[in-house]
Amino acid sequence: MGFTDLLEEVGGFGRYQWLHVTLISLPGLLMASQNLLNNFVSGIPTHHCSLPANLSLHNLSLTYQVDEKQLLKAFIPPEPSGNRLDRCRRYVEPQWHLLAPNSSANISELQTEGCVNGWTYDRSEFSATTVSEWDLVCSLRPLKQMIQTIYMGGVLTGAIIYGGLSDRFGRRSVLIWSYLQLGVLGSSAALSPSYAGYCIFRFLSGMAVSGIILNGVSLKVEWIPTKTRTLVGTLTSFFFTFGQMILAGLAYWLRDWRKLQLFTCAPNFLFFAYSWWYSESARWLVLNRQSEEALKSLHRVARINGKPEVINKMTIEVLHSHMSKEIESSRSSYTAVDLMRTKGMRRISICLIAVWFSTSFAYYGLAMDLQKFGVSIYLIQIIFGAVDIPAKLFALGMLSFLGRRVSQVSCLFLSAIIIFANIFVPTEMQTLRTTVACLGKAFTSASFTTVYLYTGELYPTVIRQTGMGFVSTMARVGSMAAPAVLILDEVLPALPSMVYGGAAVLASCFACFLPETLNMPLPDTIDDVENKWSGEGATSQLKEAVSLKEGVVSLDGSAASKESIALTELKDTEGTGLNAL
Repeated sequence: MGFTDLLEEVGGFGRYQWLHVTLISLPGLLMASQNLLNNFVSGIPTHHCSLPANLSLHNLSLTYQVDEKQLLKAFIPPEPSGNRLDRCRRYVEPQWHLLAPNSSANISELQTEGCVNGWTYDRSEFSATTVSEWDLVCSLRPLKQMIQTIYMGGVLTGAIIYGGLSDRFGRRSVLIWSYLQLGVLGSSAALSPSYAGYCIFRFLSGMAVSGIILNGVSLKVEWIPTKTRTLVGTLTSFFFTFGQMILAGLAYWLRDWRKLQLFTCAPNFLFFAYSWWYSESARWLVLNRQSEEALKSLHRVARINGKPEVINKMTIEVLHSHMSKEIESSRSSYTAVDLMRTKGMRRISICLIAVWFSTSFAYYGLAMDLQKFGVSIYLIQIIFGAVDIPAKLFALGMLSFLGRRVSQVSCLFLSAIIIFANIFVPTEMQTLRTTVACLGKAFTSASFTTVYLYTGELYPTVIRQTGMGFVSTMARVGSMAAPAVLILDEVLPALPSMVYGGAAVLASCFACFLPETLNMPLPDTIDDVENKWSGEGATSQLKEAVSLKEGVVSLDGSAASKESIALTELKDTEGTGLNAL
């Protein structure tokens, strides 16, 4: 017996669980907005050097009877490609002869200078962004990508800090604080008077986002019975998917970066207000010697689920008898060092580091550079969000029929091929470029779904959460590095795609060395991992086969089947992973 039996006694997945899951999942609609906000808040409007202060483009167009756009050719040189005007240079002196219909002047010999009078921005797509407000263009363009890198650094920091705090102070307390932090500091970012101030607020907002996601997932899962976690986890993961499409609608409606920043952060005050209704994880309370509080939480859940008769039956003694195994296991402690201490664990951890890093690296590399496709940024954000729906369903199908390793390798390798293919698609073929990019994001999204489940199956029970936290930290590092790589397009436009694709290819090679876990019993201890997957060959496989056979034969009530126990844990892990994504 365990905590799952207690949940069944107080109503299973009853009225409380429905409300609990829904209320915790709702903020997921805005968590996707936080991760992808920089696409719109720091969108790059079409721009060119401003004309000298004593010149008026409108008056000149009337004088010379020439369209204003045509008149700009006398002041702004074209880019080397000739497709548009240069964004960072202008002629030292107006070149009126270039307005002639058949002008044959050698433009490369004309003297140019930087934008000494600033820039003029096209307001048709964005009315205001951080780029247009603080002139984050030309030599300052890397500062635009730096905003996203700093934000992801906050997400990484939050995962480290709030993960430890939640183990000490509880999931509910840290979750409530994270809502308030994101509401206050995220809204304050909309009032930032300077670039530096905005970056600081975004870093602190990233910390809060990490606290909300990690503690929301833990608090939600720990109140759901095992048999319903897979379904609930799959369904609630779509809150993040729909959130990507909501972001596109909000950005299209508002068009101003300060308003968009405020609208995506202010709802956290509402989440903060109703989050006090949550019950702390009874499992966490018991393991932290707060059994009386845990009992009160279980009684409350029983009342809401319409099980008042259970209240008198459930006592401290009953609680401890059901959770004796968890209490005993909590006395042993493991650290991240144990992930590298032995041969089998070291092999798994190194391969998973590469897979997690590259998946996140490629995912955010595609998702954070929507303007390069030449399509409306609002439309492509909706498409990129919608493509996650079939991608997640596709991943679940592959996992069930092809196995974990084949699915992981295939998703990474196919995403790399598609990223490479888009390099050779001409910029004029916008529809094809967009379609190929959507396929690339779909496969990276499928890789995310796969690696969450795969990781939970590879690491043993005694160190599973530590392992998940460690490798997901590598994903945060990848998401931090992705925006910085976009700067390389100044050197060679195809270079960022080559880096993203190359990382995915390398990760697919590492994934080939991971052991298959389809229909395999989950390991409980580090010794289980070493016996199963340390590479000992036929002897290890024979022991595994004998062990599995004994588990299937032992069907009497005195000994539970090892395979059935593994299936129960698999459902638990799968639901957690899908929901976190």
